[in-house]
Amino acid sequence: MTKRRCAWADTNDELMRVYHDEEWGAPEHGDRELFERLVLECFQAGLSWRTILHKREAFRAAFDGFDARAIAAYSEDKLETLMADPAIVRNRRKIWAARTNAQAFLNIQKKYGSFDAFVWRFTDPGALSKALKKEGFSFVGPTIIESFMESVGILNHHEPGCFLAP
Repeated sequence: MTKRRCAWADTNDELMRVYHDEEWGAPEHGDRELFERLVLECFQAGLSWRTILHKREAFRAAFDGFDARAIAAYSEDKLETLMADPAIVRNRRKIWAARTNAQAFLNIQKKYGSFDAFVWRFTDPGALSKALKKEGFSFVGPTIIESFMESVGILNHHEPGCFLAP
């Protein structure tokens, strides 16, 4: 018997199906993983998630495994090197935002003990978006943040009929 999935994941794309079935909407509490998902959602803005998902391993390689300390310390030269990397999305604003967001992420860890403790207090994307902007993040509008919250399980937006729906 075939599992019913959300329409966006019911494709011939095995990577999309596995992401839906094993990752999307599953509660995530690891700070590194949360940071990775946030950065990837920022890069996804204006593009398809499929595009980002298929480039995720290249993003991991380019961005030091999403080590926020390493990214926060990136020089202008390093950012320019990323702009020349055809394996990732080469958008200047998004690449520079990754460094800005890594710096803000580290500050949140200092202030709140963990990024996890900070983001899991929210259920409203607009409120989390505002809070992240106040903490110095960029490229974190309500649409991006809603996608992030869905991805890490803060919001469960599996479609009715999906085997993972609440």
